[in-house]
Amino acid sequence: MKVVILAGGFGTRISEESQLIPKPMVNIGGKPILWHIMKEYSHFGYNEFIICAGYKQHIIKEYFSNYTLHNSDVTFDFQGAERIKVHNNFSEAWKVTIVDTGYDTLTGGRLKKIQPYLEGEENFMLTYGDGVSDVNISALLDFHKAHGKICTLTAIKPESRFGYLDFEGDKVLAFREKSKEDVGYINGGYMIMNANVFDYVDGNSMLEQATMKNLTQAGEVMAYRHDGFWQCMDTLRDKNKLEELWKNNPPWKVWA
Repeated sequence: MKVVILAGGFGTRISEESQLIPKPMVNIGGKPILWHIMKEYSHFGYNEFIICAGYKQHIIKEYFSNYTLHNSDVTFDFQGAERIKVHNNFSEAWKVTIVDTGYDTLTGGRLKKIQPYLEGEENFMLTYGDGVSDVNISALLDFHKAHGKICTLTAIKPESRFGYLDFEGDKVLAFREKSKEDVGYINGGYMIMNANVFDYVDGNSMLEQATMKNLTQAGEVMAYRHDGFWQCMDTLRDKNKLEELWKNNPPWKVWA
C-alpha cells in the first residue's frame, strides 16, 4: 500500500525556517520532519511513498537524490580512477516518488494530481508532511478495512497552549490548565482512503473543506480515535518542542 504525503505548502506560520526550505524539510534532531513521518510508516512495513511537492520542491528532490551519500561513509579521491567510494552504502528500503503538484495548489488539487500514481491501488494512506504521532498504523488499517467506508481519518485531541478560567458570575474561582477533555477532536491526518475517494475530490479547494464535506455528507468518513501522542509542527514553538522531545525518548519514535 502506498503512502501519500502532502508536502507542497508554504509553511507561512513557521516562516523563520520555511523562507529557505519547505516546511516538511525543517529538521528535528538533524533529520527533516518528513523523514520522521516516513520512518514511522516504514516501521509498520509501508515503504512506498508519493510526496505531493510544490513550494521549493527541488530541495526535497535533492535530499532523496543524495540520501545514500549523506548517510554513508565516503572517500573522495580526486586523483584516482574511482573518484567517489561509498563504504557502507546505507540506504532505506524506500521507493519515493516526488510529484510536482504545483506551487500554490490547494490540498484537494494536490491529491487529484497524484491520482495517476495510484492506479491499481484499492486503498492508500494519506497524511500531512508536518505532523508526527505514535498512532498504530496496523490497527488503523484494521479499523479501515472493518467499516468498509471510503475514508478513515485519525481523530486526535490537540494540547492547548492556554489554560482556563472558572467563573461564578464575574468572579474568577480558579485558574487551571486546559486538558484534552476540554477540547474536541480534530483531523490529525494519518488517513486511509480507497480509490473511490476521487469521485468526491474537489481539485479547486482544500481537502479539509469541500472534499471532506462531500464525503461526510455521503456518510463515507469514519474516525479512528487516537489518544496517544500527536504533534504538528505549525510554528517555531512547535519545532522547538519537538526538538526537546527528540533529545529524550521521543514518543513518536516507534522504530528501533
